[in-house]
Amino acid sequence: MKLLIVTAIAAHQQEVLKLFKASGIEAFSSSEIDGYKNISSLIAAHSWFPSQPGGNESLLFFSFSEEEKVNQLLEKVQTFNADIENFNPIRAAVIAIEKFI
Repeated sequence: MKLLIVTAIAAHQQEVLKLFKASGIEAFSSSEIDGYKNISSLIAAHSWFPSQPGGNESLLFFSFSEEEKVNQLLEKVQTFNADIENFNPIRAAVIAIEKFI
């Protein structure tokens, strides 16, 4: 069992969902988050009267899944990232789970 964590800009939401489905990962959770690329955007977002909105609209997905499915998703994410033309790749991380119930 692995814990899979995926982050992406909101514009990639449909693609992430397709990648999860193609990998056989059907049970997952998601949450809207603000993504930041540098500290100045974070500072601007926390000022009293920011001149621009906070970070980029982003999404966080996580799933407890079998290693085989996680590996399939990682391969698909790598292929997707190689083909995109913007600087906002899908990010994925895997954490081993020692025990679970």
